[in-house]
Amino acid sequence: MACAGPIRLYTRLCRLNNSGQITKKISSCASSTFSIENSSYIFSKKNFKSSSSANIVNRTCPFSNIPDFALISKNFGTMGPQQTGSKPNDDIHPYKLLEDDLKNVYVYIREVLRKNTYQDDLYEIATYYFDGHGKAIRPMVAILMARAINYHIYKEHNILPSQREVGMISEMIHTASLIHDDVIDQSDFRRGKPSVNVMWNQKKVTMAGDFILAVASMLIARLKNNDVTLVLSKVVSDLVQGEFMQLGSKETENERFAHYLTKTYRKTASLIANSLKSVTILAGGDEELCDLSYQYGKNMGLAFQLIDDLLDFVSSSAAMGKPTAADLKLGLATAPVLFACEQFPELNPMIMRRFQESGDVEKAFELVHKSEGLEQTQFLAKQHCQEAARLARLLSESPYQKGLIVTTDLFLNRIK
Repeated sequence: MACAGPIRLYTRLCRLNNSGQITKKISSCASSTFSIENSSYIFSKKNFKSSSSANIVNRTCPFSNIPDFALISKNFGTMGPQQTGSKPNDDIHPYKLLEDDLKNVYVYIREVLRKNTYQDDLYEIATYYFDGHGKAIRPMVAILMARAINYHIYKEHNILPSQREVGMISEMIHTASLIHDDVIDQSDFRRGKPSVNVMWNQKKVTMAGDFILAVASMLIARLKNNDVTLVLSKVVSDLVQGEFMQLGSKETENERFAHYLTKTYRKTASLIANSLKSVTILAGGDEELCDLSYQYGKNMGLAFQLIDDLLDFVSSSAAMGKPTAADLKLGLATAPVLFACEQFPELNPMIMRRFQESGDVEKAFELVHKSEGLEQTQFLAKQHCQEAARLARLLSESPYQKGLIVTTDLFLNRIK
């Protein structure tokens, strides 16, 4: 059972919280190029606190020249302390905490798309998924991190307009990728309604996805920050490369898990990680603080996708808003399948033929449920969430820092 080695090694390393050695050891075991983008600096409370706060006194607060900030952001500075690990009250539930920040995200996106086209059909297609029914996870995490970072550096609860815009940009890039995915995968259903490619001509749908990316690129340019432009441009490159990995993978058994994790980083985690890094750059955070934000986002993105892959096997279509067992039907071997093949090697030939033979999908689904694949997937997601929570605890205590910790539980325990 050749596929077992890299998977077991990776989960053991996660258990030991030894992420700094994951890249090297997986690569040597699986003869692959697994890296999850080579960023795995291990922070300690001692060295982080001393280095990240060293220049705070002499740093110019970016909020001081914004006279209307009281009108566009809400100060939660009067909240009482909350013990880490206790059941969070409503005040630090992320969506409650950011209610004012998030309520108009989709309105703003629709407005900026409207301003950039006079073609009604293009606008209608491009805004189809911006109907307010999405979870707005990416803007939520980006704005939460922005407020936590701003408090950590400046003891300010406010948020810069440029940081807020990064949250909006992240949702636009994500939605454009969903539109392109729906065309590639010939999806029928998303978010509880017919997918965009079912509603309109696929050529027009593809162009609408391109249009959203184009407008997002204009918004990035408008930030006038070269570092942020480079960071967010890499996200688009990662999305394309991740999709190519999914479409044309020819990895061996030993390379599968490394391939899966790298693809997951590029398709899901990169956007979250680099959005969080961007809001930290805009706050004037130093390199170490930027890397903490990136690492938090990377771990959260990986955990989010692991849970998404798990839910594909255990949730209902009604709850998910899209068909279940969709990945198997697309020929994709996700974490539950890769873990299951340790116990049931008969999955290996099914993976190689991408579940194309009659009965493959049903048999693979059954074997995953007979195996410990679902539990192992959840365990791995938990390791990433715990690492993200550990990183969040290195920030100065604030409602938003606590919100980042609570978000790790929301990601791990979500049901859709």
